[in-house]
Amino acid sequence: MSGHSKFANIKHKKEKNDAAKGKMFTIIGKEIAVAVKEGGPNPDNNSKLRDVIAKAKANNVPNDTIERGIKKAAGSMDAVNYVPITYEGYGPNGTAIIVDTLTDNKNRTASNVRNAFTKGGGNVGTTGCVSFMFDRKGQILIDKEDCTVEADDLMMQALDAGAEDFSEEEDSFEIITTPEDFSTVREALEAAGISMASAEITMIPQTWVDLTSEEDVKKMNRILDLLDEDDDVQAVYHNWNE
Repeated sequence: MSGHSKFANIKHKKEKNDAAKGKMFTIIGKEIAVAVKEGGPNPDNNSKLRDVIAKAKANNVPNDTIERGIKKAAGSMDAVNYVPITYEGYGPNGTAIIVDTLTDNKNRTASNVRNAFTKGGGNVGTTGCVSFMFDRKGQILIDKEDCTVEADDLMMQALDAGAEDFSEEEDSFEIITTPEDFSTVREALEAAGISMASAEITMIPQTWVDLTSEEDVKKMNRILDLLDEDDDVQAVYHNWNE
């Protein structure tokens, strides 16, 4: 899978408006709360929290915002209990969509997600209906402009740390890992001073679907926009070849 389109989306999102930045802060805040509740507030002893902090920094979340989130989560361990729920469904022309949520109100989240699919001419399916078309992987994207290491050296560093695959695109490098090896590889690159544009566990499509109809593209964007506006939604994966 090419990391190029994903990297282009990341570059675009780094220049996003205040509302979109606020959404990212909400996503990170919830992930910090869950990580702290599961493993405590000390990142040295909590690899999940370390990964969330790395994701936050890659998304330009200020350090003081990260620290406040950790302190808030540590000081209110029983305050909000976020439950992870994943929805799967179909968009226009059979596109596959997976929606990861963290919610304190299952009914509200289910209603909002179904509404987003319906307004875009899609429908929510049963668990497992499209996830078999994706591979769960660790994905690290590196901006060539921010990388002083030669491609071959970077590839060897990544592979030596346990990465599965390394590819070079026009303006970025993509490193793929198993979910189990993701933290080890990310931390090895971080220790080597490698700046990462994105580092996360994601769902990578095995095949891609083209939308040739202008109406289908409009409907797909409608679904994605509505999901993006929902504070309960943490991540959306799809196999639309944008």
